Order: sequence, then structure tokens, then C-alpha cells
Amino acid sequence: MKLKNAYLLIAGLIIISSCKKDDDSPGEVIPPRTLSEVAIEDDAEIVEFLQTHFYNKEEFDAAVEGFDFKIKFDTIAGANSTKQSIYDSPFLITETISVESSSFGRTDGEVIDHKLYTLVVRQGVEEGKPTIGDFSILRYEGSLMDGTLFDASSYQPVRFNLSSVVRGFGNGVENFQTGSGPLDNADGTVSYDGYGIGAIFIPSGLGYFDGSSNSSISAYSPLIFKIDAFDYEPDSDFDGDGIPSIQEDLNGNGNLNDDNTDSESEGVRVYLANFNDSDDDNDGILTIDEIKIDGVIKKDANGIIIFPDTDGDGIPDHLDNDLK
Repeated sequence: MKLKNAYLLIAGLIIISSCKKDDDSPGEVIPPRTLSEVAIEDDAEIVEFLQTHFYNKEEFDAAVEGFDFKIKFDTIAGANSTKQSIYDSPFLITETISVESSSFGRTDGEVIDHKLYTLVVRQGVEEGKPTIGDFSILRYEGSLMDGTLFDASSYQPVRFNLSSVVRGFGNGVENFQTGSGPLDNADGTVSYDGYGIGAIFIPSGLGYFDGSSNSSISAYSPLIFKIDAFDYEPDSDFDGDGIPSIQEDLNGNGNLNDDNTDSESEGVRVYLANFNDSDDDNDGILTIDEIKIDGVIKKDANGIIIFPDTDGDGIPDHLDNDLK
């Protein structure tokens, strides 16, 4: 399964039973594990990897002719016993991200902090970084902690909606500046210069947790994604409703998938978060028509849309279902 299908997979967990059969005891049904216990184990596994492995820093520093600019990991041992660990690298970024167990169909009400680790081996030459509300153009390679490859993009750049991939991937890509390009090659392909290069180490709670359909990814597996960050499209509007998708992160938590004002509409089953919804309040009037003032979309000096509030109740028209 390709990475871009991850969001659909996670959404499907809500309606799919999460009980598993124990392979060692055929027929025995075991309950799903809690987010809290898995988060602790995942972080310990990732930290152990980071502390016992290094990457080919010397090759990046020298960048001799013919170097392919590919990240390679190896164990700190023997002839490599003096190498600096990834964990001690000044280029390792650690972020704490809260995850609700309900996003995986759980009903225990847990909200658990997860650590996301991003290694920025080379920062891109272009200023600015993508957000989870942008399309990003990149190349990636996904593997398990033991190095087993489970997915990879083709040689050519791939365009991703950063909120429709596994959450840790989208949040990790936000740490990279991108390159210059695209440059047209003689063979009809394109390339980029000075692009960002790195790796993202993702606990399962920011990945597939217990629900990947990829047979190579077992339940509760932490993941590693190596990425080349070529380019991005700032202020992307995924649903074409006139609002840049990053401005639809209403609670400001870096996750667009839990912002759904449709869910407040009584008696209506709704599946789309605002960034994927052309009618954010489900009132039958398109969002793009409700955000205009005197027929146009107006913005402040920072490029933030000034939303009309016709009835003065503090709720913008496009989020106000009782305004008709």
C-alpha cells in the first residue's frame, strides 16, 4: 500500500474491529493494546536505534564527485566504534506530539504524547518550509527498524498532500527546506538542486499503529522514512474552498484531520474534515461563497482571510450552521 493511502486506512479503523487473533494460539482473540503502553515501547526501540547507529556523515561532508547523496545507516561497533550516534547528532530534531486514541477507533479516552525524531542531514537551499496544509514534492523510502523495506517512491518526484499521509511523516517533512527547480532534463524527466535530505523516525501512534494492510508492517511497528524534500506548494487549498488548508487547523495542533465542524450538525453522519470539505458547516452553502465580503475574499496584512460573521455571534459564516 502506498503512503498516500494512509489517511484512508486510519479512517477505516473506526469501523473495522481491532481485535486480533494470536498467531501462537489459533482461534484465541486478544484485545487491542493501549496507545499508552505502545508509545513507551516504541520510543524505547527508536531511541535504542538512534543511540546504536550512525549515518554516513563523512560522505555528506566531503560530497566528492559521484556521491549519490543517499543516507546510509550502520551499527556503532568494531571499526565504527568511535562514530557519533544519530541520537547525539546536532541535526536531530525531537518533537512531542499528542495523539488521541479515538483516532484509532479506541474508546478509552487516552491522549498520549509521542516523540517524533527527524534527522536533517542536509537542509534545502530555499527559504521557507512546508506545513501539513501544503502539497509537498519529494522522494521517499520507508522501512522498519530492522531495515526491511516496505515502500518507496519511484525515481521521479512524487506530490503529496501532507495531511493525507501518516501523521508522523507529514509533521516530519515540515522540518525541511527544499531545493531549487524543477530543472528539465534532456530525457524528459525533472530534477532539483540543493534539496533537503533526511530521515524521520516515527512511533506507530504517529504511523499505522495496528492497522496497516501492508503485510510487511506488523501491528505496532515504528517506522523510518528517508526523504528527499524537493519542493512544496505554499498555501495549498486541498478542497478548493478558497481557504488555504493550513488555516483550517482550527485547534492549532498540527493535525488537520481532527478539525470537522460538520460533526456539530445534528442528525448528520459526516466523514470529511474541513480541509477536505467544500461546505464546512454542512448548511448547503459552499464555503467559498460564505467567506466573501462584498463578493471578494479579503485578507489582512499577513495573508490571513478576514471571515465574515453576519449575525455577530463570534462564529464565522462558513462555520455557522444556524445561519441561513
